[in-house]
Amino acid sequence: MDVTKEAKGSRSLSANNFPYRSDLLANLSALILLWDSPAIQGEILAKSGESIDQQSHQTLRHLLAWGPMRPTALSEMLATGASHVSKIVRRLETDGLVARSMDPADRRATLISLTEAGEAAARGVYALGDRMISEVLEGWSAADIDQYTTLTERFVKDAITSADRMLERGLLPPKS
Repeated sequence: MDVTKEAKGSRSLSANNFPYRSDLLANLSALILLWDSPAIQGEILAKSGESIDQQSHQTLRHLLAWGPMRPTALSEMLATGASHVSKIVRRLETDGLVARSMDPADRRATLISLTEAGEAAARGVYALGDRMISEVLEGWSAADIDQYTTLTERFVKDAITSADRMLERGLLPPKS
């Protein structure tokens, strides 16, 4: 069974679906859609017996990575509206995984932070990610994994640097 077809509504997920001139960009696009798809990730979580939904997983992951944040910042990170974030936070709060507190920088604002149980749950989310990547790389040699990791680290560093420049000036004109 092609899980990506089922989860994406009968559309297959392949780099061939993206008409970029760059094979690298086409493959990255397919990868990002695969790993970032709420439908695919939700189905994997459900079949793995995970009781926390995909959006709550994302929230826990972001809070562990970046620490307490205002609901508006969390809304931006999750690319969703404030009312939806409020529902996610309410569910996590009911489960004892997050707590609301006053923002010391602005007493009118609220911060969302992980509780002790929330931090444990968030670490569990990262452990699931480790399991996923282990399964993807199951047939790879240690040397291939090391080489890919090194190149990916370089790519991410260069992408962040380039994004900063692009945010300042936009894209460079196309090369002739």
